[in-house]
Amino acid sequence: MLWHKTWLDTRRRFLIGFVILLVMAVGIVFNYSASVQAITLAGRDPDAFTSNSLLKEAIRIEQTYRGFVWHQWFGQNLMQTGTVFAAILGSGGLYSNYPGGLFTLSLPASRNQWLATRAATGLGEFFMLATVPSLAIAGMSPLIGQHYSIVDLVAHGVCFFVAAAVFYSLAFLLSTVFDDIWRPMLIAIGVACVVGILETRLDIHGLFRVMSGHGYFESGSLPWIGLVSSAAVSTAMLYGAAANVARKDF
Repeated sequence: MLWHKTWLDTRRRFLIGFVILLVMAVGIVFNYSASVQAITLAGRDPDAFTSNSLLKEAIRIEQTYRGFVWHQWFGQNLMQTGTVFAAILGSGGLYSNYPGGLFTLSLPASRNQWLATRAATGLGEFFMLATVPSLAIAGMSPLIGQHYSIVDLVAHGVCFFVAAAVFYSLAFLLSTVFDDIWRPMLIAIGVACVVGILETRLDIHGLFRVMSGHGYFESGSLPWIGLVSSAAVSTAMLYGAAANVARKDF
């Protein structure tokens, strides 16, 4: 009953995110086919195209299909759009005015069961968003005469899921503080933007670098320290959410 109720409360947000990310992933594949000549030309003389060091690095990376997909998908589209949907999935549906929040409390289940089911369902949906659209890239690549390793896609998807789950957990925690869906979502997205800007400006190898799987792309090794740290932060915030609900007087 709890699982079904939670799915009904979140399915619209999940399905919208799934369709958007799937379309974006397929678009990456065909965008490479349309851009390959320009990418090859730019790679011969990057200085003729730009003096910006970041753009030069992007041109260098995108000379291969693997690099193009990583930079455009895992380093940009999935990381940005997927983080937004992490915050959206984590927001609302607890004891807020969002439809179904207070009704769920009347069900014959403990608060811990209710909260654990809500968190597990949301994380499961987010895991699908983090991995399935990426796997579509492997399925579509042969259509343009390319190949992308499923192992690489899964590794990058896991990196993204574990790191971006921090923002899901933050929104989830905030949903036990605020009585609406908008503030948890907007605060979590705002925090993500601030963290991303600071990491870029200060050149910090932080959460978003873990999220993109940069280390795996360059060396083939997973960023274990970053993954474990991200998982620990997410767990702490989910525990905080449980503590907040436990002491609420409904």
